[in-house]
Amino acid sequence: MPHYDLAIIGGGLAGAATAYYACKKGASVLLLERRDLNLGASGSNAGSIHAQIPFDPFRHLGADWARRYAATIPLFQASIARWAGLEQELQGDLGLSAKGGLMVAQSAGDCADLRAKATIERAAGLTVDLWDSKTLAARAPFLSGDMALGAFCPIEGKADPFRAAPLYARRAIELGLDLRRNSEVLDLCTDGNGFVLTTAQGNFRAATVVNAAGADAARVAAVLGIKVAIEAHAIQVAVTEKRPPTLPYLLYFTGEKLTLKQAVEGGFLIGGGWPARLRGHPVVDHRSMIRNLAIARRVVPALGDVQIVRSWAAMVNGTTDWRPILGEVAAVPGFFLNLFPWMGFTAAPAVSEAIAALALRQTPEIDLGAFGI
Repeated sequence: MPHYDLAIIGGGLAGAATAYYACKKGASVLLLERRDLNLGASGSNAGSIHAQIPFDPFRHLGADWARRYAATIPLFQASIARWAGLEQELQGDLGLSAKGGLMVAQSAGDCADLRAKATIERAAGLTVDLWDSKTLAARAPFLSGDMALGAFCPIEGKADPFRAAPLYARRAIELGLDLRRNSEVLDLCTDGNGFVLTTAQGNFRAATVVNAAGADAARVAAVLGIKVAIEAHAIQVAVTEKRPPTLPYLLYFTGEKLTLKQAVEGGFLIGGGWPARLRGHPVVDHRSMIRNLAIARRVVPALGDVQIVRSWAAMVNGTTDWRPILGEVAAVPGFFLNLFPWMGFTAAPAVSEAIAALALRQTPEIDLGAFGI
């Protein structure tokens, strides 16, 4: 039976990044993916790189929730710092742009909430500048003129979700990674020497295991009797035709769900977490599409005549409190979780580097102790 220092379950960005950092440390690493690389949320999201506390849960869960959630901000900051040098380290184009993120509000109530949220973010060490309507008109002329307040975070931006996980995996393979596609984990058990993983391609042994299976992570953990409160959600994104550079920022709107950005190639990516339908697999819901596009046009009027060229739906993972679930499971020593709901694309580089260190019994650069199961 092949034996590895570390086995990783899940071939998305978290799994591929964990594999790369572990291989870089000289470990023998196995990566098991039930289908193919990057086919889940890692390759189907809109590529936003976030740092601000999301507004929708702030509105519904309140300031006390936001103060607890603010513990994730250092993780985002550490990861964004790694994103900045990732193209050079991985020797490839990731479509990276970090010109800042702008969250805009229109109503008086949303403006008050946006100010309150910025206070919490600043207390956690995040730079957030508040722009009044005159500043918005000068620095964001693409916006509708009735936007009253903006919160600008200079470290936010975007990257290409189609490129990140495959590039991590390519470099990991060069360092010795054993990648097994179409290898769903059918059984997982412990013995006196670590773990035995059963797949359609055979059995494998590993000293430690990282569960980075995203929306499928709860099923994987349940095999070992571990309950993980993570859920799968079907959401959708749309992409427009290419237009001249108009929107330099990652744009959010507090009024309704919206994230909007313009790719380097010129197309606008329109999302925000609108629900898709499930027909055995996620498919685009035209009702969500119409509402999402209407909000985008309301915030950026110039989008009114831009054509949609592509849309897709995908499963993403989420937790009710939005907090990640990271680190070793005390009840099953050697079994680690690398699960970052909703914002996992942003957090993957730094968090996966830390998980790789922990799984190899080393001390990581960032502390994940607050996010254990």
